[in-house]
Formats: sequence, C-alpha cells, structure tokens
Amino acid sequence: MSTLDLALVGNGSFSALLDPRGRVAWSCLPRFDGDPVFSSLLAGGDDEPEHGFWDVVLDGCTHTEQGYLQNSAVVRTVLDDGNGNAVEIVDFAPRFQKSGRTYRPLMLIRQLRPLRGEPRLRMRLRPAHGYGESRAATTHGSNHIRYVMPDLTIRLTTDAPVNYVLEETPFVLEEPLSFILGPDESLSAAIAPTAREFLERTHDHWVEWTRSLSIPFEWQDAVIRAAITLKLSSFEETGAIVAAMTTSIPEAPGSERNWDYRYCWLRDAWFVVHALNRLGATKTMEGFLHYITNVVSGSEDGHLQPVYGVTLESRLVESEATHLSGYRGMGPVRIGNQAWEHVQNDVYGSVVLASTQAFFDRRLMHPGTEKLFERLERVGEQAVKLYDKPDAGIWELRTRSRVHTFSSLMCWAACDRLAKIAGRLGLEERAAHWRGHADHIHAVICERAWSESRGSFVESFDGEDLDASLLLIDTLGFVSPDDPRYLGTVRAIEEQLRDGDYLYRYHAADDFGTPEVSFTICTFWFIEALAATGRRDEARALFEKLLARRNHVGLLSEDIHPETGELWGNFPQTYSLVGLIMCAMRLSRSWEEAF
Repeated sequence: MSTLDLALVGNGSFSALLDPRGRVAWSCLPRFDGDPVFSSLLAGGDDEPEHGFWDVVLDGCTHTEQGYLQNSAVVRTVLDDGNGNAVEIVDFAPRFQKSGRTYRPLMLIRQLRPLRGEPRLRMRLRPAHGYGESRAATTHGSNHIRYVMPDLTIRLTTDAPVNYVLEETPFVLEEPLSFILGPDESLSAAIAPTAREFLERTHDHWVEWTRSLSIPFEWQDAVIRAAITLKLSSFEETGAIVAAMTTSIPEAPGSERNWDYRYCWLRDAWFVVHALNRLGATKTMEGFLHYITNVVSGSEDGHLQPVYGVTLESRLVESEATHLSGYRGMGPVRIGNQAWEHVQNDVYGSVVLASTQAFFDRRLMHPGTEKLFERLERVGEQAVKLYDKPDAGIWELRTRSRVHTFSSLMCWAACDRLAKIAGRLGLEERAAHWRGHADHIHAVICERAWSESRGSFVESFDGEDLDASLLLIDTLGFVSPDDPRYLGTVRAIEEQLRDGDYLYRYHAADDFGTPEVSFTICTFWFIEALAATGRRDEARALFEKLLARRNHVGLLSEDIHPETGELWGNFPQTYSLVGLIMCAMRLSRSWEEAF
C-alpha cells in the first residue's frame, strides 16, 4: 500500500520520490508538471502495478533503512534480508557548478554497493507514459537501454549486465554497480567514475549551499531539510516555484479533494521566498522575480491569475487521467487545475510582497529598480480596484464567492509595501499616493471585517465565520500582536478551529462538505500566533508535537488527520515546510542564550 513515507531527490529541473525500499514511485519528465515516467504512487491499492516504477528487489528483504546524507539532497537506502546480506542504494540528481553555471541535467543516478554477505537482487526498471497508460518500449546496446515513449526517450547507461536489467534476472551483487538514467545521449566517460564524480560534486554542492544558510540554534536538522526541499521546488529555468511535486494525493481518505499541485501559485511562492529569505537564501527570490516580471508583463490590464504553469502557461485546463486509479485507489487523478480560472484577489499582494525585499537588500546582485516599481504599480492598481470585491479566497472555493478578509488584507499589503518602496526610491509623491490607498483599505477592513459579537476579525466582510488565514494579520503588519482585536481573533480561532494539537483552516461546509483533516500550515500559523501573544511555552510544546508528525526523512505533506496523525494531501507541500521554518526561526533560543 502506498504511503507518504517518501524521500525527495531533485536538482531544480525535475524531481523523484522514493519509498522506504528505494522504489522510485513518482517522477515527472521532462519537468515537474510533465507526464509521470514513474507513476506507481497513484496506481492503486495493494496490487502490484505493472509499470511506472524503478526498484531494487532484494530476495527475502525484511528490513530497510533510509535517510539523507547529511545536509544534502542525496538519499541512502539500505535493504537487509536478516540473514547477513545487505545492499546500499544511493540516489541523487546531479547538481553542481560546471563551466560557470549550475549543471542540473535530467538525470537520476543510482549506485548499488554490497554492504554485507552476498545480496541477491533484481533490478526492475519500468518507465511508463500517458499517465500510466503504457509501458515504454525498449532498444539496447552493450552498456545501455533506451526507453522509447511518444514524446520522450531516456537512456539507462550501466556497468551492470544489460540483460539482467532487461529481463529482471536475479543476480548476486558482488561489487558496486552504477545506473545513470538520463537523456538519450551516449556517455562520453567511464560509467563508474562518472557516477562517483557526480555524487561527490553534488554532495559538496548541497553541503556548501547549506553552509550559507542563517539557521536558528534549535531544530537545525529540521530547518535544513525543509530549506533544501523548498530549494528543490524551484524550477530554476524560469524561476517558478511549485506548490508540491504530486497531483491528486487526497486531502482526506476518500474525499475526492484531489488536486494537481505541480504548478506555481503566486501566493504559495511568496511564502517560499519569504522563508528562504529569512534563512539568507536569496537566489530563489531573484529567480522568482524574473518569473513575476514575465507574468506581469504578459497580463492583460494588470489582471493576474492565482496560478500559472512553470513556463508561464496560463491555461491549466483540468482533466482526469483514467489509467491511474489513484493513491490507494482513491481517484480521480487530475491533470491541470481549475484555479487558473478563479478570481483570487490576494494574488496582487503576493506579487508585491515577494518583490519588496529586492528594494531593501544590499546583498542582491540585481536590486529593485524604478522600472520594477512601475511594473508593481500596475499590480497595486488592481489591488485598489479589487480589495472589496468578491473572490474565491485563499482556500479556492469553487462554488461560492465572497469579499474575503484575507484577500483584502493582501490588497492592503500591496499598497502598504508600494508606499515603503516608493519612499526607499525617493519617490515621495508616489509614496503618499500609495500610503493614502493603504490607509483607506485599512479603515474599510477594520469596519467591515470586524465582528463585535465574536470579538474577532471574521473571514469575509459583514460575515460571522472564521478561518485560519486571519492569524496572519499580525505577520502582515496590519495590527500589532498586543492589539486587543488580534488577541480576540486568536482566541476565537482557537475556540472554533482547534482540534487537539491541530488546526482546521475553517469549519464551515464547502464544495465537498465539512473538512475532515487539519491543514498543516494553519497549525504552524497558530503556533506563531501563540508565540506573538506571549504564550511561548505553549507554542514550543505544540511545535515539537507537529515536528513529530514529519515522515521518516523529515518531510511533510499538506494535511494531517487529527485522529490518526497520518499525512494526507500533496507531497512534499511547500506551505507546510515554510511554516516549519518560520516557527523555528521565531521560537528558537538565540545562539547567545544557548551558551
């Protein structure tokens, strides 16, 4: 049965998910939102899928161990048969500096090494295409196998006997073997030395990247793993940042809340950029700014969609992949996301917030300019126009439209930050212009999104319902954490949306009924709110409990079931890992306090 006990490897061009036995269960090529060459994660329940995976089967395997090489995106898996035979599998996607730029080919490398005894194993490599419809055809030579699909051909180059791989013949692993799966090109160098060199350089690359992070004193391993995973979620060719690597992992068992998250939500990307900036990793922001520039330049009349494809596609028409039965058989498997058609007015604030640091950070090679500011003013004009208009909101409701408070808050944030940017650039007239709009929107929100009966801000203008996004009022700078209105909002949300150690995003029924699972980023927001309002010990205790819900390699999905503690929803979820980083930064003792 499929689980979300998965490890992620990748390099900023593509990614792959491995289960605890080293099976490559999910990988889309040639990019994050492509056809899954390995699709067994979504191929059903307990029955063995016919294709769409790459695994190493050790005869009699009884025990596995899996983890990352420290501070890297390299995964090590050990298979043990309990009778003195064990094999080590090392998986990675090459990433390092070459010829003055980052080398990140569409290449997955597996290295096998006998650890103990004489492990007897089979190599099963079965790429698929058409979202699980068909197995790839093959041709082969003396040291390679070509896997031919309608829109893609990939090549395995190996120093193992090729026919053992083609026929899945059991063999005794007597010496290390290397498997390089990548473009349909001849390898110009020897196989084993190439794999070793690429491993060393990739490992060194990640170790050096990690050394550049400004991490908190406590929870360092958790923060480092989250940061590397966020970095892997950036499609570096364009600067897009995907929300997750998967599609259609249900938010809750049998709920049909199955969505395709392999695209760039401008809102989610802002959260990612904000978290990495806090750690000092600013290059992702610079790449995302290039992406934003292209999005804004290509928009009509300043209108922005909430989500785009990784290479700026605007139409993400939703369909279903009928040849995959879904995670644990819980279909449908969706391709595309209807959210591209939604009106979500918070997106304008997301774009401005993601860009703001570029005008204030002296470390950047390409700081914000007046030209960028002018582009952002077009975005701000939309925020002014739409802050009090109905939309689908942060939770992307498909059949209901309201004036959502969070969307209005983000429109306020767009104007507020534009005023500050204009002041930084010495554009006093523009600063006054945007400050005037920000003050007006602030006053309207305080009037129409405040409920005297609840003693709290509410999720929509003139409404009475609550949602967890209201916890961000402090984070956005709209009110101070000691403001009685914020304290009242935190108290009301805790009373209505908290379930033990978890927080729901809302309780009101939506398009699919009442939510059954907690939305993990909301619990992190609540932890930050506890800390901001003086309940630091409670916040630390709750944070430790949430950390314990990570999978065996330290990753999180979108949702957690409050009763079972099981992970649900698309994986790994950038939202959740952002929340982990931000809470650790807020709650950790300082280095000085520790000593």
